[in-house]
Amino acid sequence: MSIFLREYYGNNRLTALQIIKDPTLFLAFGFGSGLSKAMPGTMGTIVAIPLYLALLQTSDWVYAISTLVIIVAGIFICDLAAKKLDVHDFGGIVWDEIAGFLITMVGIAYSWQSLLAGFVLFRLFDIVKPWPIKWLDKHVHGGFGIMLDDVVAGIFAALIMRFWFDFPV
Repeated sequence: MSIFLREYYGNNRLTALQIIKDPTLFLAFGFGSGLSKAMPGTMGTIVAIPLYLALLQTSDWVYAISTLVIIVAGIFICDLAAKKLDVHDFGGIVWDEIAGFLITMVGIAYSWQSLLAGFVLFRLFDIVKPWPIKWLDKHVHGGFGIMLDDVVAGIFAALIMRFWFDFPV
């Protein structure tokens, strides 16, 4: 038994190998990062960092459209993954964290400080789930519900990032 991986995932008791071999589950599990036994959401957010850095090399439009595609695709990816696992919003499904972090960082100039602040703020909103995030998490279901609470957490974090980095004290 590994300290990093679970033996089985979800009510359908899928193995890590089954998840990695299934393209939808591989994406939903953030390229495997969601397989982590400890802090899968944080691991999924870490996986978003190289994607964020790659998108920074493009135009603002490409960043925005890519983020929108990741969100829309995520509704379907997360919905299908939840059905395959037979668990709504299983902790290992981290595609929503990837989308939420990209939302957090929209329009923010790169620095190690902004990267760290965005990471911490997004994780804080995703974990604490202040209103209305907690309400959305409990009342909106399916792939849309899985994505929605992280999208809103990303928006909240993005608003603070905009204020903090656009109007430094």
